[in-house]
Amino acid sequence: MRVTPQTVRDEHAWVRDRADVVVPILNDTRDRLGRLFDADVDAVAPDAYRREVDAVFADGEVAVNVAGCVALLRDLDVEGDYPGFVVDEALGRELAATVAGGRPLSLLAQATFHVADVHVDRDATAETDRDGAGTAGADDLDAALAAGFQTRLPGWDWREGESPFAVEAGGSE
Repeated sequence: MRVTPQTVRDEHAWVRDRADVVVPILNDTRDRLGRLFDADVDAVAPDAYRREVDAVFADGEVAVNVAGCVALLRDLDVEGDYPGFVVDEALGRELAATVAGGRPLSLLAQATFHVADVHVDRDATAETDRDGAGTAGADDLDAALAAGFQTRLPGWDWREGESPFAVEAGGSE
């Protein structure tokens, strides 16, 4: 695989255009997590997702890594699928973490990836291969994008406002 600035532009367009698939997964994941943690979580609109895709790809160092993971997952297929379980899961987790940003959000996105992934039907969201089935990495790609963007986008009450754990500069009282 060779990643060029054009590759990054192409993957940016693909991820941005994937809103009709990713946003419903993202919102379903937020609903599931909200029920689990007894929290009201705001839904994300397709336009908000697209703006956040633009923000992620505006940072060249992040963009090249996101583009590389997306391209790998889009093309990843393993005969019999199950033997490739580790590689598509590892790439999915890393993509979700990279999209979400630094710690602690990256770790949260990795955990959220698994919640999203178990509810994604790969054949329903995948681009088809020669046999008419989705590639092994397709469900992980959509779950990773949903997990990463749902983590970085606003809508969780605990992320709104100042953290009670912040220490003011110069203040140790």
